[in-house]
Amino acid sequence: MTTPLLRLTGLTKAYPGVVANKDVSFDILPGEVHALLGENGAGKSTLVKTIYGLVKPDSGTMALHGAPFQPHDPHAARAAGIAMVFQHFSLFDAMNVAENIALGMEDPPKQAQIAAQVRAVSDQYGLPLDPDRVVGDLSAGERQRVEIIRCLLQDPKLLIMDEPTSVLTPQEVTILFETLRKLSAEGTAILYISHKLEEIRALCENATVLRLGAVVGTCDPRQTSARDMAELMVGSKLHVPEKADKPAGETVLSLQGLSAPAPHRFGTPLREITVDVRKGEVLGIGGVAGNGQDELVAALSGEMRTAAAMIRYKDQAIGQMPPNARRKAGLLAAPEERMGHAAAPDMSLTENAVLTAATRQGLTRRGFVQWGKARGFAEGVIKAFDVRTPGPQNAARSLSGGNLQKFVIGREIMQAPEVLIVNQPTWGVDASAAAAIRQALLDLAAKGAAVIVISQDLDELMEISDRFAALNEGRLSAPRPAKGLTVEEIGLMLGGAHDMEVAHVEA
Repeated sequence: MTTPLLRLTGLTKAYPGVVANKDVSFDILPGEVHALLGENGAGKSTLVKTIYGLVKPDSGTMALHGAPFQPHDPHAARAAGIAMVFQHFSLFDAMNVAENIALGMEDPPKQAQIAAQVRAVSDQYGLPLDPDRVVGDLSAGERQRVEIIRCLLQDPKLLIMDEPTSVLTPQEVTILFETLRKLSAEGTAILYISHKLEEIRALCENATVLRLGAVVGTCDPRQTSARDMAELMVGSKLHVPEKADKPAGETVLSLQGLSAPAPHRFGTPLREITVDVRKGEVLGIGGVAGNGQDELVAALSGEMRTAAAMIRYKDQAIGQMPPNARRKAGLLAAPEERMGHAAAPDMSLTENAVLTAATRQGLTRRGFVQWGKARGFAEGVIKAFDVRTPGPQNAARSLSGGNLQKFVIGREIMQAPEVLIVNQPTWGVDASAAAAIRQALLDLAAKGAAVIVISQDLDELMEISDRFAALNEGRLSAPRPAKGLTVEEIGLMLGGAHDMEVAHVEA
């Protein structure tokens, strides 16, 4: 039998109020692509942080190449041949690729030598990347290549990847998978974390499933359906969102030639966006990351002001209306970046509830917060959206990414908005939670709200949208009925083929 590259035996880690890992044991073989599955809060992040030297287990052991392995920090893990590509990139926009990679080296050589190494690794593994390009000008997929090449320059024996395709186009996913298969063939093991189960089935040879911190099963993803894996993760049958068959009502939100300059050097200007959104419908907006999604949400939420007449809500010009006034009127938004934008990391869930729900939920009186009422609202969100946390007194940063996402989306939905704009509503969320969030959005629309869902997950948009439009370089295509759209038509729209080209496809 092949000697395991990494053996985990009885790893346990507890925090106040929760056991993150409980007696976790499994092996990773050399050259194996091994999936680590589990719903949000199952303990995946704690486990990989233990392997990478960021967390010290309370009990249990690890062995690397058959020898005891106890990294006291990431530097020790890297020195032993462990590399990790995190879900959130740690790059400086104003610096170029080579400079960013140098920052991750213990003793970096001269820039010219780093640039040469980047080009060599880029060519070897099929990851097109120019070391002289400024990171702020790169797409999300290109930024990920920077992180991967930074790891590959360490010549790792185990590469940990956390939700690596959450911001990638289908074409970029194909390139990434080709790279990972090449690494695997050369003997590098890959521990792969993802909620996209069809990708797991296409890439991975083995899977270990965690639930509530413990290993509950293993499987061969190639021989197991995505639904079966999802149900093993959650321990119950998977709910499939159901869409109400109900005609849309009158227009409630209208954008007329919405244009705005880029808010910063690396932003995207909005260009002549014109669209009407009706009561009771879900308008899905797709697009590759960095094509104006954040700017559109900022303009609609009031974080970025525009000419008043460019945005009309219930026939009132609101382009200059501030965010709180829009919220009071019934127009709510949930941005993509949950930690730091949608939620304040060091504030409790109760305090985070107050930040956006104070007006509509009546959580303040004469300038003072009614903490009992605020706590009750936060508890209601936690219960309704199955947010895994000891209670509303816990800080936002203590939650797993997926559980914080459930709280953020639930906080807005439970305020009964008349218009809700959400950006990447199920980003980093497990299959069961994603289904629940999508159903909640559909239920909100069924009650008469207008819902705008901005997402890079095309399957998600096709599942819940009544109409679909594509955002490309700050321009929005004319919306089309989602039902019956082909992959070819969607591809054209995402690539910037608007009126004339789409009309040609229809013909």
